[in-house]
Amino acid sequence: MNLNYIAIGKRIRNERLRRQLSQEKLAEMAEISPVHLSHIETANTKLSLPVLVNIANVLDVSADSLLCDSLSVSEKAYKHFIQRELEDCDKKELKLLSDSVKAIKASYRSL
Repeated sequence: MNLNYIAIGKRIRNERLRRQLSQEKLAEMAEISPVHLSHIETANTKLSLPVLVNIANVLDVSADSLLCDSLSVSEKAYKHFIQRELEDCDKKELKLLSDSVKAIKASYRSL
């Protein structure tokens, strides 16, 4: 099995930015150098399992969410991903998204 280090790096970067952390701050919290983190995010280096776990813990995400392309994703994982995306939505956004999901689901099931 080949890991997609480009996708892993992008997911780490996206989570870091979502939490408004600089590379320097995340690196410090994950106990790695900023240069090493930069190389991980750009897939110029492969990250070790301990580093992956440290980064996931600092970002408060599961390691499997960072490895997503490399894992078979379960129904439960998809529901978790969706739930995480909804966490910062206000009532208006939740209503819009709820209506959209209902419409997409009805359209898909009518195929």
